[in-house]
Amino acid sequence: MKTIETGPLIDDLAISENALAGIILRAKSFGAIVPESDPRESSNGSDDRMIDALEDQLDNPARMSLEKTINNLSDEQRNTLVALTWVGRGDYSAAEWKEALSIAQDRDGTATSHYLSEIPMLADHLENGAAELGINVTDAKAEILTHDQNPDPMRALK
Repeated sequence: MKTIETGPLIDDLAISENALAGIILRAKSFGAIVPESDPRESSNGSDDRMIDALEDQLDNPARMSLEKTINNLSDEQRNTLVALTWVGRGDYSAAEWKEALSIAQDRDGTATSHYLSEIPMLADHLENGAAELGINVTDAKAEILTHDQNPDPMRALK
């Protein structure tokens, strides 16, 4: 694990930098989605220049991909994502990491994948949370996006 001078040392983040980078990239893809403009619209994609592909709907491929990836993680990894999100949006500081992680573990309610996919700017919060803990995911993201054996960068995340 990489640390920066000002960041605290987290012995075990429970999720690798590569896995975190992949989730951030999926969250960025989903973050480009806009609210549905007309839920009763009856035109097809060719009529509206495929604008619907960018609308937030339950069957949106970007949402489904993000949620599937999160669902495939262990409970410990999902709790880490929740705690990172909270640190990244300022609910907890890096010094309060253990408390945030503990509360994430005790969180009841919505499935973690759905909970996280409903948070605006999730990718930014995850990146900020990682940075607060001294974890730099920039290199891992670049590796996923530029790997020469991977003509489709998002395939690496499947």
